[in-house]
Amino acid sequence: MKIIAGVDEVGRGSLIGPVYAAAVILNKSINKKLLKDSKSLTKKKREKLSKYIKKNSIWAIGKASVKEIEKINILNASLLAMKRAIKKLKRKPTITLIDGNKLPEIENFKLKAIIKGDQRIPSISAASIVAKVTRDKMICKLSKKFKGYGWDQNFGYGTKQHLRAIQNLGITHYHRKNFSPILKFR
Repeated sequence: MKIIAGVDEVGRGSLIGPVYAAAVILNKSINKKLLKDSKSLTKKKREKLSKYIKKNSIWAIGKASVKEIEKINILNASLLAMKRAIKKLKRKPTITLIDGNKLPEIENFKLKAIIKGDQRIPSISAASIVAKVTRDKMICKLSKKFKGYGWDQNFGYGTKQHLRAIQNLGITHYHRKNFSPILKFR
């Protein structure tokens, strides 16, 4: 029996926090018609689907820290997060389908990159949903500690509100110091 895992990451363009990746092996019984790219769903729908996916799948989360992002760059940190998620799966996939055009290096795993896979492949769509909901929850918790940045609204992305807050409040240790908008505030 072929075991297919889907993998996607979230948070690459954010100015703060870790980059997250999810790896998901869907159970046969899951309704694949419900699964769409996380960006095309409302927050409420994503959260509901994330619970459904977790209940009806084998899944794992991987992440790469701000320090890792700053040390190895965002692309390599994203690939590292993916690798960590894939290796945490409780079953080894026959093939792992990854959203995008780059692949992490993992020995003894068959990997395939699929551009716009989060829009076309249900297991990758599921991974995009689980990764986004997981990261968003973490960012919302951070938002309570670091008031004024609007992270519960902008999730650390470079909105006018966030950039204004950086100007007024400064950068935190959660900010990715080598990202261009942050560089000018150092």
